[in-house]
Amino acid sequence: MFDYSKFPNKQIACIDMMSFYASCMASLHSLDVRKVPIAIVGNLKQRGSVVLAASPAMKKRFKIKTGNRLYEIPHHPEIRLFEPKMAYFLEMSMSITKILHKYVPAEAIHVYSVDESFIDLTGTEKLWGDPAQTVKKIQKEIFETLNLPSTAGLAPNMLLAKLCLDLQGKKTGFAKWTYDDVQTKLWPVSPLSEMWGIGRQTEKSLNDMGIVSVGDLANFDLQRLETRFGVLGNQLYHHAWGIDLSEVGAPMPEGQVSYGKSQILMRDYNTIAEVRAVLLEMCEDVAKRARDASKAGRTISLGIGYSKNALGGGFQRSRTINEATNETMKIYAICKELLSENYDNRPVRQISLSITKLENEQSIQLSLFEKDNWRDRAIGSVMDNIRNRFGSTAILRAISLTDAGTAIKRSELVGGHKG
Repeated sequence: MFDYSKFPNKQIACIDMMSFYASCMASLHSLDVRKVPIAIVGNLKQRGSVVLAASPAMKKRFKIKTGNRLYEIPHHPEIRLFEPKMAYFLEMSMSITKILHKYVPAEAIHVYSVDESFIDLTGTEKLWGDPAQTVKKIQKEIFETLNLPSTAGLAPNMLLAKLCLDLQGKKTGFAKWTYDDVQTKLWPVSPLSEMWGIGRQTEKSLNDMGIVSVGDLANFDLQRLETRFGVLGNQLYHHAWGIDLSEVGAPMPEGQVSYGKSQILMRDYNTIAEVRAVLLEMCEDVAKRARDASKAGRTISLGIGYSKNALGGGFQRSRTINEATNETMKIYAICKELLSENYDNRPVRQISLSITKLENEQSIQLSLFEKDNWRDRAIGSVMDNIRNRFGSTAILRAISLTDAGTAIKRSELVGGHKG
């Protein structure tokens, strides 16, 4: 048993907007997101366009959720369809943060995502009273001001606040956990992927060790977990006991562990030439972001998702090179190799790309055997400067002007969708 008196016992709340994107559109059009079936669709003019968000009524009554396609939505007089307004969504997100600032200082707020935030209410009792009532007051103000319903969890640390929200608060609107609740409310959780921070691959590895619930994980031998997973094993063990030393408002670790991009294509891409066209554009974008941050990576990862019309599936492959790079064409060359080795000629609907194992660009030693290295880097720098000054489409590769190219259309979007 843990002596919880040695660990932080704060008043951390995790507040999440209910069906945020659908709620924003409902607010804009004076609708009740809890009653009206609403779907946010990438492009209403394309039948294969993806459902980006759905209201509770849409999910419950019509079984339509994120990832469905426009053509799968039934024709029904009560259904309301909207295209995303990303600029408006971001504006609403900032409005939520402004409300939080009325209750706690900036350093006591951690914006986890566009629709979810952590706030530290420790020590605010003299100002606002009981933290549980304060959270409910904040939820009420967000709803009355912005017409956005929310759910919340309150607990001694960020981990338990998030778990309290996900496992109970989203069903009841608000929930509060203490360390005393760990064994009765957290340990029964199974499958393990329902535990915040445990993905499918880690879940499978734990299952192979006979660990199928959070309680199993908490009572497993710590040394064996550390032998199998290293530092992650130690973290998994302590998380199973509800222990988390993260600080709200603490600065994020310096730097970024990867640069990546993912696209759901607006139609099936049926040839490798079409896929390569989009892939080159994505390599250009990812490489530029790495160059802007003066970073370069040694591992290039490519993911391909096949169309539902071809029974779905796909592959994810990586390749590590000897020298880190942020050059577009070098990254593209690796991606072409991975594509040629694994692509089985089925129509493609999703492409993802990332570079990892980053290091500072200044540490790269250009090979003396590649005479065009300096020239290529200089050309890349000039192209980046033009785009930074005049926009992403100020200078384009010819492939972007073909039917397969998506760069021009995507340049008109905010956050990947219409502004």
